[in-house]
Amino acid sequence: MFTAPLFKLIEEAGEGVLLLLEDLQEAEFLRSRLTRLEVLRQLHTMADTLGALPPEVRTAMPELEWDGWRSAAAAMAAEGAQRDETAWFAARSLVPATLSWLRVYRDAEPAMFEYRA
Repeated sequence: MFTAPLFKLIEEAGEGVLLLLEDLQEAEFLRSRLTRLEVLRQLHTMADTLGALPPEVRTAMPELEWDGWRSAAAAMAAEGAQRDETAWFAARSLVPATLSWLRVYRDAEPAMFEYRA
């Protein structure tokens, strides 16, 4: 399975989200158009990449919130307040949980995270 680059992309996007929101409160996030747009871009990268993982990876990683990411991606595709609220939730909930589980899986299943020729 060629999943290492996909996991790397997910991790980098997630870390980017956490960095952008490090000291922000929700109200500040909602007021900051540029930060919101970049966070949304990174969240879409995560959601799209998670959605592109093969079914056997999803089966091997049941703790990841697959349905949550799918729902969040759909809600973030629309314009309006729900998009921004979903982005905040995803950034504060889904991203940290996903990154934590990826660290657990990296330790438990290192072959899934190795680059191979």
